[in-house]
This record gives sequence, structure tokens and C-alpha cells, in this order.
Amino acid sequence: MATVRLVNVKKIYPLEELPLSMKSEKGDETKGHTRFEKATDKGVVAVQSFNLDIADQEFIVLVGPSGCGKSTTLRMIAGLEEISEGEIYIGDKLVNDIPPKGRDITMVFQNYALFPYMTVYDNMALPLKLRKENKAVIDEKVREVAQTLGLEDLLKRKPKTLSGGQRQRVAIGRAMMRNPSVVLMDEPLSNLDAKLRNDMRTEIIKLRQRMKTTFVYVTHDQVEAMTLGDRIVIMKDGYIQQIGTPQEVFDHPANKFVGGFIGTPPMNFFDGSLIRRGNDYYVQLGDCDVKLDREKTVRLLGRDVKSQKVTVGIRPEHLEISNRGVCATVDVIELMGSSLQIHLTFQGREVIIIASPDLKDKITVGGNLFLSFKGDVVHLFSAGSENNLEYFKEEDNEIVPEELEEKENILEKEDKNPENPGAPKEKAGSSGAAEINLDDLDL
Repeated sequence: MATVRLVNVKKIYPLEELPLSMKSEKGDETKGHTRFEKATDKGVVAVQSFNLDIADQEFIVLVGPSGCGKSTTLRMIAGLEEISEGEIYIGDKLVNDIPPKGRDITMVFQNYALFPYMTVYDNMALPLKLRKENKAVIDEKVREVAQTLGLEDLLKRKPKTLSGGQRQRVAIGRAMMRNPSVVLMDEPLSNLDAKLRNDMRTEIIKLRQRMKTTFVYVTHDQVEAMTLGDRIVIMKDGYIQQIGTPQEVFDHPANKFVGGFIGTPPMNFFDGSLIRRGNDYYVQLGDCDVKLDREKTVRLLGRDVKSQKVTVGIRPEHLEISNRGVCATVDVIELMGSSLQIHLTFQGREVIIIASPDLKDKITVGGNLFLSFKGDVVHLFSAGSENNLEYFKEEDNEIVPEELEEKENILEKEDKNPENPGAPKEKAGSSGAAEINLDDLDL
């Protein structure tokens, strides 16, 4: 089985052995990268201790900003980086001391790693030649893969005569020549233009379907992560921030960093207040007083969350133009074809909303818009820890299982008693966005 298991894996670079990418221009190893300011007596911790189980034939994507430790983690799996602590298993085999060629893996690099003096044919055939396969078998396999990737007319050419996209297809083709237990990809599309990136994402999905093996893919592009991964591992400063399916991390970000990193355009953040009134919760943001929906209320009650200052996260597609709510100033209007991206300023921060292109001629730069939102689209992050209050208990910083039957029973009883004297009266429009009447708006 092509499972991969990382157990308490950690990477520490001795200060004298830091890669050039981790040093500042002046050679100072501990400045310019926040995670390196806490160097231990052993050196600089590049990847903090963590555990990760990758299932057979799963496509896992390691994603995060530059310097988060994702490529270092991939290189430790490949055997190109020595791990400082912990264990790595491929299948049932402990591979800590096994060199790369003995791990039954193949790797696709960002810079293609093609031999310039070899033709496309020879570059692709190399893995099978090293295994001393029959020439007829090699020829059949090379031509089959070349046809799949649209390289059949390029087999006699050398890499220097190819475009970036063609070179990357050759590198991927070489990976397809054998059936390894694990395919590792280190930002293979980062050197390509936008159209080629889209095309090659499709090719990688097709490749995965044909090879039926385990993939570990590294990227800083969250669009790639969302479209390719069965699960996403989001990293920051060497720590895993969250592991989940693309939909899980989009709908239920574990903390403010994940909420802002996943999603295009990124999530908007506001300074607001969470108010608890009996067994109900409200978000106060500017002049908005919005009651949270049942699902969020159950989660917050299960953690006994108190009234507090919070960072409110709302995605651009969930903010609605209304005739009441928070008042923001229009800075930039971008027509994106099927949608309108409006950049505004509120609380001194940039806010982005997505609206219908029909509104373009009704909105002016420098004018004001009123924005409202519904109680089921709000994300609540602790003002201190920045954890999502729906999923974390602040005292132990751990995700809590959602076994909240007792709280649900309380809510069910209240639903059956609508004349509950302790229930506060909602403000007009507080349970969601007010009905839009553009003719009445002060644009």
C-alpha cells in the first residue's frame, strides 16, 4: 500500500547550515523571517513537530506562503532532506535511513530538472533505462505517455528548444514512466503562465486518475490546492494550521490565517463584538446587529462562549448591498466580466465585495455603500488567539468534537415556545440582509 505516515517529524537547521533562502541579504540567519527569531540551542526550527497520515491513492496538497516549511516537508518525504526528529513511513517501511532511490518514489520539480543534452525521448525513457527494461517496452511506454501529454511531435527535440509548459509536460511524463508508490510534486506549475497553469492542472488530474497512486503536491497557490487536493494541509511558520477537504477548510476555517488564505478574493475582516443574550448570539458590527443562525449558535453554546470582542470574517460573496447596515466608501470598481469586484474602505481597512455587473453604472468611486450580511455566513475569530470560536476551546486550544445534544435539546424546547419572555426582540433586518432597492440607495 502506498500510504505515507509522518510521526512527530521535525526539521532543525544548524545555523551554519541554513539554506540561502533562509538568510537575509546581510547573512543574518534570524531576521527577516519571523519563525527564525526563536532559534533553539540546536539551530533554527524550519518544520515544527507534527503528525500526518496520507491514505493510499490520496492526493494531498501542502499549501502555504513562502517559507512555511511545505517544500522542506516534501523533501524529507523524498529523502532529499535529513529529518531531525521523528519517523517517516512509506507503506509499512520506516524510511528514515533509506536513500531516495530506495523509497519507490518519483519527484517532479519546479525547475523541470531535465538533462539539457538529452532529447525529450531520452529524458522520458531514463527511469526505465536505469532499471534496464527491454528496449521495446521502453519505446512503447514512451510513445504512449507522449501521446497522452501531446508530446509525440517533440520527442527528438532537446529541452532548450521547448517552452516552459512543454518542459513541464516532459518532466511529468518522466514521472509517469514507472509506477512508484508515491509521486511528489514541488510547485510544478509556478513557472507557467496563467493559461498553461489551468491546462496543466487538468493534465495532473488526468495523470492522477491513470496512475492510481499516492500524490503529495506542494504549492503556494490556494487555487491549485482547492482544485487538486482530496485534502489540504495548510501550513504557516512550520506548523500545520488545518487539515481538511477543500470544502471543509473553506466553510470552516480553523483560524483567521486559514480564513484569509483560502478563498479568492480573500475573506474580509472587521473588528466587532459577539453578544450572548440567553441562548442566542448576535454579532454587532457598525450599525448591524445580526442574530447568528442555529448551527453556529449550537457550536458556540457547546463551548460556552461568552460575550467578547471578536474579529468578524465575511467572504466577499456573502456581503450584500443594502439600504442599511455598515457604511463603507467605494475606492475601486473592477468589472470581471460575469461579476463586479468593489473595493471599499471600512474601519480603515480594505473591504472587497462581489456584486452583479448590472450595478456598475449605479455605483460611483468616492460614494458610500451600505453593506449587510446574514447570520449563517459569519466567521468568528478570537481577538487574542485568532482561533475560530466555533471549533476551539480557548483554554486548551484544541478542536472540540461536536457532540452537543444537550444544547440542541435546549434550543428545540425554545423553538417550541416562541413566546419565551427572555428572548430579545430583533432589530429590523437583523436576521439577514434587508431587501435591496437600488433606487433608494445613496450612491
